[in-house]
Parts: sequence; C-alpha cells; structure tokens
Amino acid sequence: MTGAVSPSGPPTLVVGGGGLLGRHVRTAFERSGAPVRTASVPWHDPVAARSVLRSELAAFLGSAPDGRVNIAWCAGAGFVATPADELETEVSLFRDVLTDLRAALLPTTRLAFFFASSAGGVYAGSAEPPFTEVSEARPLVAYGRAKLAMEEALTEFCAETGSVALLGRITNLYGPGQKLSKPQGLVSQLCLAQLRGTPLPVWVSFDTIRDYLYVGDCAEMVVEALDGLHEQVERSGSNAVVKILATGTGVTLAAVIGEINRVFRRRARLRIPGAGTPGQVRDLRVRSVVWPELDQRTQTPFAVGVRRIADEIALAYSAATSALPTHVSEISIR
Repeated sequence: MTGAVSPSGPPTLVVGGGGLLGRHVRTAFERSGAPVRTASVPWHDPVAARSVLRSELAAFLGSAPDGRVNIAWCAGAGFVATPADELETEVSLFRDVLTDLRAALLPTTRLAFFFASSAGGVYAGSAEPPFTEVSEARPLVAYGRAKLAMEEALTEFCAETGSVALLGRITNLYGPGQKLSKPQGLVSQLCLAQLRGTPLPVWVSFDTIRDYLYVGDCAEMVVEALDGLHEQVERSGSNAVVKILATGTGVTLAAVIGEINRVFRRRARLRIPGAGTPGQVRDLRVRSVVWPELDQRTQTPFAVGVRRIADEIALAYSAATSALPTHVSEISIR
C-alpha cells in the first residue's frame, strides 16, 4: 500500500460529491485530515451549473495559501444507454468549465486534476483483453465517446496551462450508496431484487466478464493519486496521466450471482428477455501497467463488499425509505 496522505496537503474540491464515487472520495479526504470541500451544482440546468461552478472555482483557487489545489471531477450522470444528445450536453458543459477554470487560474496556482473516466466505456471495442493503458481505445457507444472527448479536452487544458491531470479509467464500481433508480449497479440491483423476491431482467450472457472495484478502495486510490500526481507527471513526461483503476481480476456474471446467492442463502430470481444491448461486450478484463504503486494495497474482498451493500439496502428496505425505487431496473453492465 502506498503512503498516507499528509494532513497538510492542498485543499481539494470534489465536483459531483453527491454521487457514489464523489461521496466516498470526500470521505476519504476527510479521513486523511486533508481539507476538502464540495459544490452544490444544479446539473439539470447546464447554464446555471456553469455559473455555479465558475463562482466555486474562482473562490476555491483564491483560498489556497500556497497555490496548490486539487480538483476531483467525479460528476457524470451518463451510462452505457444514455442518449447521445444528453451526453453531448455533458461534454459541452465540461469544456465550458475548463474554459472558465483556465481564466480563473492564478500565477501561483499549481493544479492537480482527477477525472473519473470509464474503462468499460473506452475499451468496449478494443481487441485482445486484458486491456492496458497502451491498448487502443475503441468505444462502441456514445457514452464511451463522450468520456474520451472529455479526456482529450482535459489533456489539452493541461498542455496549455501547465496543470497536471490523472485520467482515471475506472472499471465497474460497486459499494454502498449506489443510486438504485438508474439501470446500472449490478450488485446493488441484485441485492434489491433478492430482498424483494422479484425477478430481475438480465440482458447479457452469464459468462460476461467485468472487473468489480469496491468504491471505497477506488476513492483511496484517487486521494493518493492526487497527493503524488505532480511527481508522477515528472516521471512520465506527460502532464495528463492515463491510469486504469481496477482490481486486475475479471469476474463472470455467474460468479457475481453465485456470491450474492451465498450472502442471501437463496437463489436470485432472474428473467432472461433475449438479445443483449448495444455496447455490451463479453470480456472487459483490464490490467494496469502505469503507476503500479497505486495498486499495491489491500483490496476489499468481493464478499465483504456485497455484504455491506446488502446490509445497507436491507436497512433502507425495512425502513421503507423513499430512496428505494418502485421497481427494479434492468441490469446494464458497462
């Protein structure tokens, strides 16, 4: 495991702090003792969102006593099946925010930027898994193309400003706090279906392979990456570092279902509608070959992560909380 983050580290602004990854990143920074803040952004209104972020960024950059600042961009409502026009709006807003950020930079600013990208999105059409950072990115759907466009925009921003960035290509995140109303989050959806005893539609093959990364582990990787990003950039020679954030272990859908059945001590009720969905591929194993020190950590065992999700959803279910959706979504594996 890499070294602990210094409590005297630079302040961090987490954008998208209300989402699954953003909440855990914020918590990880708080646990480290480093200063962290989030912004309340009206994402449903791109014009208002840009205005809020412009003000937040200007105030944030001006608050750093020595100019060192971190931004962790964990925002993004899109997933594999999101329509292209919605994703274009998201990409456009990101570019606009980078324009505003460029204008707000001070002569003393030393910015480290983390961007949450998607390994499944960008490597969906790539050849010969396991994919690494040197594999050619070949997205199959608009979601993956949008992530690549945002990576490219941030890379250009860093080249122009001297800022540094980590383009974190994340595999399938799972853990407590998944938004159950979205048709994604395989483990959470299976746990919810188990509690309700309702059949869950599965649109992909049971031998579909994905890399499942516990969100708390991912958040710790983000925190440590931002802490050492300037040094990593010096070693790599590039201001924008591409890094796959993963466990490095591929797990089949059948194995995931088997583990959840073991936790609940009964078989899940599944419904197989037929043909799969566009952009879904069978094998998305990955292997990181960049910045290996970040991968040297004790990972949360899959069974432990599943139990934490099951306990959280069971508590919400027993309390009849409004956080639970009125129906179970179809599984969408990225």
